[in-house]
Amino acid sequence: MTERNIQVEPIDRRAVEDQDIEIVERKGIGHPDSICDGIAEAVSSALSQTYLDRVGKVLHYNTDETQLVAGSSNPQYGGGELVEPIYILLVGRATKEYEGTKIPTDTVALDAAREYLNENIPELEVGHDVIIDVKLGEGSGDLQDVFSEESATVPMANDTSFGVGHAPLSETEKIVLNAESRLNGEFAANHPELGPDVKIMGKRERDTIDVTVAAAMVDKYIDNREEYDAVVEEVRDYVHQVAHEYTDRDVNVYVNTADDDESIYLTTTGTSAEMGDDGSVGRGNRANGLITPNRSMSMEATSGKNPVNHIGKIYNLLSTEIAETVVAEVDGIRDMRVRLLSQIGRPIDQPHVADAHVVTEDGVELGDIEDDIVALVDEELSNVTHITKRAIDGDVRTF
Repeated sequence: MTERNIQVEPIDRRAVEDQDIEIVERKGIGHPDSICDGIAEAVSSALSQTYLDRVGKVLHYNTDETQLVAGSSNPQYGGGELVEPIYILLVGRATKEYEGTKIPTDTVALDAAREYLNENIPELEVGHDVIIDVKLGEGSGDLQDVFSEESATVPMANDTSFGVGHAPLSETEKIVLNAESRLNGEFAANHPELGPDVKIMGKRERDTIDVTVAAAMVDKYIDNREEYDAVVEEVRDYVHQVAHEYTDRDVNVYVNTADDDESIYLTTTGTSAEMGDDGSVGRGNRANGLITPNRSMSMEATSGKNPVNHIGKIYNLLSTEIAETVVAEVDGIRDMRVRLLSQIGRPIDQPHVADAHVVTEDGVELGDIEDDIVALVDEELSNVTHITKRAIDGDVRTF
């Protein structure tokens, strides 16, 4: 074991599951902020792979400034139309030439963005319903020797920053995370009426959980208000069933609560980006897929940052993975928070501090499990470069 600065101490609060009030949110894949996150990460992965294919190493880039300017629409039962297209701007930095080899970064970014939208927001016709523009400035080239096809050396941190992760998920967190993913998975596969813009807010007040769902409906699959109401009721029943897979508490589910006799959540493309809702990378879900005001969170955007030395990405992903690994392998932990702080210029496997805060189960002393926690944190830090490869391969969640 190296002499890394790993600290373990009791957490300064009750376990989230034991607090009286808990609030949890997830912005689904079709939410404008999540669209920006998803595109930024798709472009990031594509650029990394292109660099590896063309020059054998990852060159400098960051694509975490993607912006979405909302369009406008005229949804109608049976099918409406977009009046003004959505505009997406891919902003960032990318190395466009290396030792005489030119890399078509803008083309790579455009292709990745189009592919992501076609797969995840299928009702959006790229080029008609949405315009994609690219403004990638020149990268600095300072990543050239830290991650290659042959090897991965431990790079120096690009910034003094921190990442934070926690485990295990509470019942409310599991409900919110899984309800959205399953609505946009198995439910949507059989219900094309449901668009991918599904936002879920969970509120637990002691032993009662209220789940509020905002679900964009696609107009061309709905002929009248009765059909709309029927789908809303199916969404409510489905979320209720999902919730009870994760809790025995009382659960209330509310869907599209702003609906009234004059206005309903009907869209042409399945996303509120068509009706005045702008988006930006980093304004939505954290690296674990949730927004959790009961827990510490980093304000860094994870999606789109380079996965080699950008602490805003690496430490948010790694801290989450460390917390999950420790909780899975060490008995007696009820709640855990991991904070990783970098110092610019230090190797990223040597954080300025790795801080593990723990709530133990009743009857478990922190001192009895502290050595096991330190050993696992140390092991994860020693393998920090595996996060880079997994991010390039798209095997980690960033939003």
